[in-house]
Amino acid sequence: MGHTATAQAGSGGLTATEHRLANGLRVVLSEDHLTPVAAVCLWYDVGSRHEVKGRTGLAHLFEHLMFQGSHQVHGNGHFELVQGAGGSLNGTTSFERTNYFETMPAHQVELALWLEADRMGSLLAALDEQSMENQRDVVKNERRQRYDNVPYGTAFEKLTALAYPEGHPYHHTPIGSMADLDAATLEDARNFFRTYYAPNNAVLAVVGDIDPEQTLAWVEKYFGSIPTHDGKQPPRDGALPATMGGQLREVVEEDVPARALMAAYRLPHDGTREADAADLALTVLGGGESSRLHNRLVRRDQTAVAAGFGLLRLAGAPSLGWLDVKTSAGVEVPDIEAAVDEELARFAEQGPTEEEMERAQAQLEREWLDRLGTVAGRADELCRYAVLFGDPQLALTAVDRVLDITAEEVKAVAAATLRPDNRAVLVYEPTAAPEAGNEEEEAGQ
Repeated sequence: MGHTATAQAGSGGLTATEHRLANGLRVVLSEDHLTPVAAVCLWYDVGSRHEVKGRTGLAHLFEHLMFQGSHQVHGNGHFELVQGAGGSLNGTTSFERTNYFETMPAHQVELALWLEADRMGSLLAALDEQSMENQRDVVKNERRQRYDNVPYGTAFEKLTALAYPEGHPYHHTPIGSMADLDAATLEDARNFFRTYYAPNNAVLAVVGDIDPEQTLAWVEKYFGSIPTHDGKQPPRDGALPATMGGQLREVVEEDVPARALMAAYRLPHDGTREADAADLALTVLGGGESSRLHNRLVRRDQTAVAAGFGLLRLAGAPSLGWLDVKTSAGVEVPDIEAAVDEELARFAEQGPTEEEMERAQAQLEREWLDRLGTVAGRADELCRYAVLFGDPQLALTAVDRVLDITAEEVKAVAAATLRPDNRAVLVYEPTAAPEAGNEEEEAGQ
């Protein structure tokens, strides 16, 4: 069954059709004949928030296992077939989902659908101890390269653990711990697949130069016979009070090139007007070189080499406002922190100027249109809104919702949340004094 969506106000003429197979797989199709390419995107409703203590990292490990072979596609065959057909592909894991995606020449869409269906339906036929050990080592090396052995690499993990209390489903990050990765067994992986990698726990989006009727026929042909699974438990409740009620703090002494102040502020859940207002507030304060914090710290005071403030949107738990400031040589973190607090307090009291609102809305509008303007970006957003909010059509009107936010709403969310008693703070102190002129030049993680 399916229905065709008409172009919604504010969607820029974009449309999407929604369908559901008998086994529960949700399918979203969006025609776009501008270029002869198409994107296939598959979101599974499973991320690190679904994991249990002692088995963290399974969702991310399984993302890798899905590229290790299936019943009819052996070893590295998934990559070889897609790239050999002129396409590109990857997969990612977050707190709230795992996704897989291919961008293909339009005439190769059927290949991508067959590949995704084969591993959804038959991965267990190829999953053995050898593939498990192979990908366990790959994930452990990824952890070393991205977290453990790079400057500031532990910041995301440390701040997340501070911002979400012990036992909270978002307390740990998707990468998982080394100990848990070592402890995961082949049977753990098999049970994980049986529970979460079922058609009734997934959304498939196909966007681009497609024939919807033919595409849906291929989806039915390849996915329709995959059995459903009803053993999934809902994720643990991620609700928390609106604010932290105090300041949490950790000082880290590591071999980093410069002192750094990082902080995570508890902000409204994604999918709300308040989250859009928070996004605009952080854009005014720390979104680029025209932002208040950049102008104050980098340009005027010259106490920092980089200053950014962005929103990590989360649907199942409070979102996080992510502050990241790298200091200039010789500058102490308390000086930076005092200046940040001064700017946030001024913003909470006065709100954004008309010019700042216009610039921030234009910046977020451009980012959204950039996403929706590519077949891969649109497929991803259609899946996101279907999985997290139950309605893929919301992706097509996201720009309008941002433009509808008022300066008063932005001021209100800033006053309620951007306060010292609503943040987790991470301070990096170099183990050796940084040399003058050798400051960190990038905004960071």
